[in-house]
Amino acid sequence: MGKCFNVGLIGAGGVTELHLEGYKGNTDRVKVTAICDSNPAILKERADKYGIPNRFTSLEDFIEFSNVDVAVVCTPTSVRKDVLFPLIEAGFPIFVEKPFSDSIQEAIEITEKAKEHNVPISVNQNFRRHYPFEVIKEIVDQGTVGNVTQIIFNEIFFRQDQGWRLNCERHAMSVMGIHWFDGFRLVLGSNPESVACLTRSSSAINCKGETDSTVQVAFENGAIVTYVQSFSSTYRKNEMTVIGETGTLVANHTSVKLYRNGEREPVQTWENHVSREEATFGGINQLLTSIETGKEAANSSIDNLKTVALLDAAYRAANEKRIVTFKQGVLV
Repeated sequence: MGKCFNVGLIGAGGVTELHLEGYKGNTDRVKVTAICDSNPAILKERADKYGIPNRFTSLEDFIEFSNVDVAVVCTPTSVRKDVLFPLIEAGFPIFVEKPFSDSIQEAIEITEKAKEHNVPISVNQNFRRHYPFEVIKEIVDQGTVGNVTQIIFNEIFFRQDQGWRLNCERHAMSVMGIHWFDGFRLVLGSNPESVACLTRSSSAINCKGETDSTVQVAFENGAIVTYVQSFSSTYRKNEMTVIGETGTLVANHTSVKLYRNGEREPVQTWENHVSREEATFGGINQLLTSIETGKEAANSSIDNLKTVALLDAAYRAANEKRIVTFKQGVLV
């Protein structure tokens, strides 16, 4: 697959295990040689567990002394820009956790900064493969269900987060909706036209931001997406229904089923068993391939601007109690 890259992680919290578990089976491609976190105890715990030799408690020391080829950023979004800008200025190619920013304004600033310094950034949109979005896109692109008229997506479950997320004004959609907005874009291959959204915060969950939301997105190709998210439901459900003119797809994390008119049972089933860890390695490998070939990665920050724009539009629509519109894929 090409050369092996030395990689350093900034942030040693829980999400770093997703990366480290995904990378450890691919040491011919990725070797984690450095890690940085301002909390010495967490830093030692993570570095000891995965045998990471070079350990830093300041970003400045990491930049000067880590000698890595690629930086992997797993910090909270509240400090994302403060971490990314020095790395970009130092010339490090970057693989960053989703969302790479909570706001479209900051996402644009980060992307423009990277362009200015000719630094590639890729975003860990691992649900493109972990959830069967890529499988569904291929089925749709082959014309199996005809033109898609509607997608109905429901994800409801109980989730009580801890730590920094509790004080974020943007919660459930920022945590999970960023995956789903990205997947809708991928499947439909179209830009949004408008977004309507309602949000609520349930007393069942301790957090500042929203726990429940309902979103409707109209796309330029005529498809409508209805997306419901809940972190406060004691009943668990995840289901995506893709309605086409000649067939309907029903998907969850592990399968996609095709239904035809007049048939009670699915006429075809596709399995999907890609772990989040495996998909995370696949994401960084897209960046590494981009570095080697000079071609923009499919998960680049440039592409992910469109996903962050959808997330931002949903929050704006909810806060301003109006329908937010796009013109040629750009928020207006």
